[in-house]
Amino acid sequence: MGGVSGLIYSTLPILVFVPANAWFGLRGAIAAAVAVAAAILVFRLIRREDVTPAVSGFIGVAICAFIAHRTGDAKGYFLFGIWTMLAYSALLVVSIVVRWPLVGVVWNLVNGAGMQWRAHRATLLAYDLATAVWAAVFIARYAVQHHFYDSGQTGFLATARIAMGWPLTIAAVGATVLLVRRAGRAEEQAEKAERPATDGETRVDDGLNPGASRP
Repeated sequence: MGGVSGLIYSTLPILVFVPANAWFGLRGAIAAAVAVAAAILVFRLIRREDVTPAVSGFIGVAICAFIAHRTGDAKGYFLFGIWTMLAYSALLVVSIVVRWPLVGVVWNLVNGAGMQWRAHRATLLAYDLATAVWAAVFIARYAVQHHFYDSGQTGFLATARIAMGWPLTIAAVGATVLLVRRAGRAEEQAEKAERPATDGETRVDDGLNPGASRP
């Protein structure tokens, strides 16, 4: 996501778009938003930072600008983001239903831990809850912003986009960290509980081994 700087950079085109639309009209707003996104990309290139978030951000702004141009309305700039949030929330909910919570899948893939965590019920539940937190965030964003879009309140739409960006993301990340740690502890406890049982079975087998030496 680009970290803290990614959160800041992602809001700049929106902060520029709304006042530019009021002052210069839709075409001026589109040009301003695209120019800001391009400037961010160039800035990161000059600083030799990871440009992946900037490239994806520029593409996102370009798509939003294209939709606004096609609809002929400033609120169209936010339409792509609104439907993207709905798609994200649906994907997250489906992953919980099929017992492959996305937070667990992504976290363990990134850390190269494999998929053994799915065998432990408590661990799976913790990742379900973490995934549900993100699903709730995207559903809330979709519901509020879709309401302002339908009512044509572009200013409130932009405000909601920013206000529900940083705060909810920070809260979701905090909850995810806590739940992921809980999942790790649950997995460790499950593995420890399995080891004594295995050792006990081995000792019983050794005692029943007819070939064992006797004093």
